[in-house]
Amino acid sequence: MKIHIKYMVSLRCKIAVKEELDKLKLKQTSIELGEVNLKKDISGDERELLRKGLLKKGLELIDDKKSLLIEKTKTTIIELIHYSEKYPKVNYSDYISEKLDYNYNHLASLFSEINGTTIANYIILNKIERVKELLLYDELSLTEISLLMEYSSVAHLSHQFKKITGLTPTYFKKIKKHKKRIMLEEL
Repeated sequence: MKIHIKYMVSLRCKIAVKEELDKLKLKQTSIELGEVNLKKDISGDERELLRKGLLKKGLELIDDKKSLLIEKTKTTIIELIHYSEKYPKVNYSDYISEKLDYNYNHLASLFSEINGTTIANYIILNKIERVKELLLYDELSLTEISLLMEYSSVAHLSHQFKKITGLTPTYFKKIKKHKKRIMLEEL
């Protein structure tokens, strides 16, 4: 049985889900971002206990198809931007559409309707969070980060970074010890 979980975007979330499943003695075959494959179907009572446990950890079970599709879209974007070594050579809309096997215009319309923002804006927010992370690691130059994140130039990255954060990447790097990052779940 497959269950889908909203806001499950990090390793920490996967650990939290595993803890809840273990509390209820629910065996799983896999835990991935946004979904869990259970070895057997669960009862209504088990589902309700799991729902309550996940809510305490800031996670939610997904029951309707629209929400499920939106979460799959978010998970695809997060996996691509935060966990991929290389970004695809196709544009994001083609990648998302192909990965989810849905028409991109349908996905974009649904995403905007439910989240009040566009997929493109969600991608930019995630890219900027990834840039912040890379700046904090202090292992790559701004030019290297710009290339890694598929920006056309350092100027383009800097402009987008300042538009989102209000700071230049260089200034952000200087004050990095005092700046609180936004959690992926809050984007």
